[in-house]
Amino acid sequence: MLSSSVLSSAIAPAASLLRWYDRHRRRLPWRAESSEVPDPYRVWLSEIMLQQTTVTAVIPYYERFVSRFPTVQALAAASLDEVLSAWAGLGYYARARNLHACARAVAEMGGFPADLEALRALPGIGAYTAAAIGAIAFGIPAVPVDGNVERVAARIFAIEQPMPAARTAIRLAAEQLGQDPAARARPSDFAQALFDLGASICSPTTPACGVCPWLAACQARRLGIAAELPRRSPKKLRPVRYGVHFWLTDDSGGVLLRRRPAKGLLGGMTELPGTDWRALPWTPTEALAFAPAAADWRPAGQVRHGFTHFELILDILAAQVPRIAGQGFVQPLAALDETALPSVMRKCVRIAAGGKP
Repeated sequence: MLSSSVLSSAIAPAASLLRWYDRHRRRLPWRAESSEVPDPYRVWLSEIMLQQTTVTAVIPYYERFVSRFPTVQALAAASLDEVLSAWAGLGYYARARNLHACARAVAEMGGFPADLEALRALPGIGAYTAAAIGAIAFGIPAVPVDGNVERVAARIFAIEQPMPAARTAIRLAAEQLGQDPAARARPSDFAQALFDLGASICSPTTPACGVCPWLAACQARRLGIAAELPRRSPKKLRPVRYGVHFWLTDDSGGVLLRRRPAKGLLGGMTELPGTDWRALPWTPTEALAFAPAAADWRPAGQVRHGFTHFELILDILAAQVPRIAGQGFVQPLAALDETALPSVMRKCVRIAAGGKP
C-alpha cells in the first residue's frame, strides 16, 4: 500500500496530459468529438465490447452492432437471439446476455442514470464500467481503471508490487491523479486521455518515455524500471479439456445444431451436438455414444481453442444422412453466418466444411 505522502509527492499534472490529449486524441467510432455531447449508449456499448478485447478487434463489431441497433431502445426491443447473433465472435457471451438485460432495464427507466451507484445496479455494469460511463458520458469526476490506466498509474508511482495484489494500490494512485483540479474540470477528457496515453505512449513493453507528457513526474522512468511495470505474478498453466462434436448434414443442405444451456460457459449460444468437455480425451466408443444419429462417422479434423481458464481440444466427426431427425434443430448451411455461433464453433464449422480453423 502507498502512503498519502508518497502519492502526493509523485502527482502528475493533469493539465499537461490534457494538453497532449487535445493534440493527439484518437478518433474512435464511439468517441464524441470535442464539440459533441457523448452518447451514453455508445459509451456503454463500447466499454462492454472492449472488456477482454482490443480496440482494433472491436471496431468492426461495434460498427455493425450500432448499425443494427442504433439506440438502446432498439437493442431492448430485439430478441436475445438477435443480440447473440450480432455478438458472435466477440467471446465472453455472458456480456451479450447482460447487455440485452441492461438495455431493457435502461429503456424502461427512460435512459441511463447519471449516477455511479445507479449505473452499478444495472445488469453487467461493475465499478469500472460505471466509472467509465459516469466520467465520459456524464462528466462525473471518476477515474475508470482499465489495463491502460493500471499501467500508467503503476509507472507514475513506481508501484512494484506484482499484479493482481497491486490493484488496490494502483486504484488509489489513479484516484489521486483524478483529484487534480484540471482533471476534475474535464473528467470525460481526462479519463479518455489516460486510456490514450496507455494505449500509445505508455505501452506494455516499450514505453515511449521521451515524448510522454508526464515524463518529469514518472518515478518508474526515473528508476529505470518503466518497462517492467506493472509486475506480473507467474502465470499458471491452463488445464486442457477435450471434447468431440458432430457435423451432421443432410441431402437438403441442412446441418444439425443445438442450443447450449442458458447458464454457464457460452450460455444460450448455438453449437454442434457433442460430448461434454472433460480433462481426459474421449475414446471413439465413448464419443459415439453421444452421436446424434446412427451414421457412417468419419474424422473431419481437430480444433484448438483457448478460453480464459483452460485450453480446449475438439475432435470433429462428420456424416451425411438423407434426412436429419436428431434432437436440436436443422439450419440451412447457407444461413450459418447469421447464426449465433461462438468462435470455437465457427472454427469447428470451418474445419468440418473443409476449411482451416
